[in-house]
Amino acid sequence: MINNKAILILADGTIIHGNAFGKTGTATGEICFNTGMTGYQEVFTDPSYYGQVVIMNTVHVGNYGVNPDDVESNGVKVKAVIGRNLEEKYSRFLSNNSLQQYLEDQNIVAIDGVDTRALVAHVRTKGAMNCILSSEETDIEKLKKQLEEVPSMDGLELASVVSTKESYTIGEEKDELRIAVLDFGVKKNILTCLAERGAYVKVFNAKTSFAELQQFNPNGYFISNGPGDPAPMDYAISTVKQILAANVPLFGICLGHQLLALANDVPTFKMHHGHRGLNHPVKNIQTGKSEITTQNHGFGVDPEAVKNNANIEITHVNLNDNSIEGIRIKNKKAFSVQYHPEATPGPHDSRYLFDDFIELVRG
Repeated sequence: MINNKAILILADGTIIHGNAFGKTGTATGEICFNTGMTGYQEVFTDPSYYGQVVIMNTVHVGNYGVNPDDVESNGVKVKAVIGRNLEEKYSRFLSNNSLQQYLEDQNIVAIDGVDTRALVAHVRTKGAMNCILSSEETDIEKLKKQLEEVPSMDGLELASVVSTKESYTIGEEKDELRIAVLDFGVKKNILTCLAERGAYVKVFNAKTSFAELQQFNPNGYFISNGPGDPAPMDYAISTVKQILAANVPLFGICLGHQLLALANDVPTFKMHHGHRGLNHPVKNIQTGKSEITTQNHGFGVDPEAVKNNANIEITHVNLNDNSIEGIRIKNKKAFSVQYHPEATPGPHDSRYLFDDFIELVRG
């Protein structure tokens, strides 16, 4: 596909030409970037990326192929992929497919041959914005008009779009601990981390009522990660408030962290360009230790509102920008983190948080 051209246009008027990769077509979404050097398949299948066009900052993507086990959901969730060298040839014996064929099969448009480091620097300066990528249309004015119709991520509710339609279970029913998961785009390996610790996990649709969750008779609740803006999710905020009122153990990750804050009258905000990668340093204030974390979020919790809320204790902070990375609700069995302790891909520094949750559930 080297000779087939593709065009990337950003909302600020930036136009980038490159080579077509993946499926021939047109895609739109909010541009963002991931700084990780590996784990591209896990990134592409993470539901938290739904609605976004992701720049892979590392030089080579696709060089170890595709493995059916290296997924975080039932398919690719990014809208499109931007790379410097998207590789069709691969060398890992565990892989059964090339990145080119995988993206074609998943109907994902991609562009290759882009100076991704320069593009990442541009997004870091200008901020996240919408973009359009096409390998089928060459008329720039037509593409610009189509781009103007793309909705902003600010105010966009996407969690219910990626949530499971039917509830399902992970683990053994005989296990003594029962965890109810509200699925706003949960990653597969989060569920694995819970089940590995002896929990029988049932995953529910995002809009499941608290009354229906209670019928499972859970010992604890998990509020998952997911895409989009948390502020419009009144249905989820209400459910989290009811869980808190029942004083049942609760653990939230990423979007779940933001929903826990909103349920305690702490607003969220859209970040300039977000945090996405697997090398973000976070300090655990309670232990004084630092963790290298995996992150994927474009919204954050208002730091001043958190500090001024008497019901909340800050537990973790980002060492790059001092943003809030973890909170605990005082006099409640509830805590959350903004980053991803399951870390697929990434280091496992923070998996102790699943142990902390299980210990809290055991009482």
